[in-house]
Amino acid sequence: MTETPEQLYEPRVRVRLDFAYDGGPFAGWAKQPGLITVQGVLEEALALIFRRPIYTTVAGRTDAGVHALHQVVHFDLAKDAWEQLPGRSQDAPESALRRKLRGALSRALADAEAELGIPSRLQGYMQRAITVSSCQEAPADFDARFSALERSYRYLLEDGQEEKGSSPLNRQIAWQINPVLDIDLMNRAAQNLMGLNDFLSFCKPREGSTTIRELRELRFERRRDGLIEANIKADAFCHNMVRTLIASLVTVGEGKKDEAWLISRIEEPVRDSQVRLAAPRGLALATITYPEASGYAAQSEKARNLRTL
Repeated sequence: MTETPEQLYEPRVRVRLDFAYDGGPFAGWAKQPGLITVQGVLEEALALIFRRPIYTTVAGRTDAGVHALHQVVHFDLAKDAWEQLPGRSQDAPESALRRKLRGALSRALADAEAELGIPSRLQGYMQRAITVSSCQEAPADFDARFSALERSYRYLLEDGQEEKGSSPLNRQIAWQINPVLDIDLMNRAAQNLMGLNDFLSFCKPREGSTTIRELRELRFERRRDGLIEANIKADAFCHNMVRTLIASLVTVGEGKKDEAWLISRIEEPVRDSQVRLAAPRGLALATITYPEASGYAAQSEKARNLRTL
């Protein structure tokens, strides 16, 4: 059901969803013909509820196999449809939408399983692959993408240090590296990447966009379970930027390249089609940070401007 010209001019509300997902079963965030994606499943669930197409704007796209511990979208909706969500219940529209989304997502994920041809004995494989933590009406000038101040990612690695044998389940959540990595060296090398730089050497550029970003944090730490956790934070990230940065620093930690090589890549940015990419399964979008509501419009305007050095 498409909206009529009259419906397009109805009073509207902007809705914000905060949610998480297991990226393993999906071909990334963005809708693509013939593929099962997070956006496709989420918008199908919303269409089941509102009986019309819903188009979402996301805070940060993720690639195939990449997870999200915290993701945000917004979409616009006719005010009448929003206010009618509770029906006869005493719920607020926010609570009603979250409740209805649980059922709609379950149905949309079941449809995805059928489309993927998952055997009946594995029925429910994709259930709860997407979970919604919050639904709320947002100010009209809130933009899930452009209002964000910064994004942070978490990356998990497993190197050769564990002598007693690691959990086989780590294969699902971490990138396996055979050598023992020199974390101190990797952390020192990472300091050369901090601040506002052109990260062309570490990402796949998109037409009409810049590869200049402000990297605010990139640090590796070995956890008690033996896994190495990297935390990386920036105002925004280019396509493949996190996985390329991680892989480049792993190359340094393996002793295959030195710190000077990394410095040369940031000082003389050039796109290398043979660039190494870290495995997607180790990566998770961790947090999206926004200003106070009064700062949404100013931040959106700032973020829409192309960055310069």
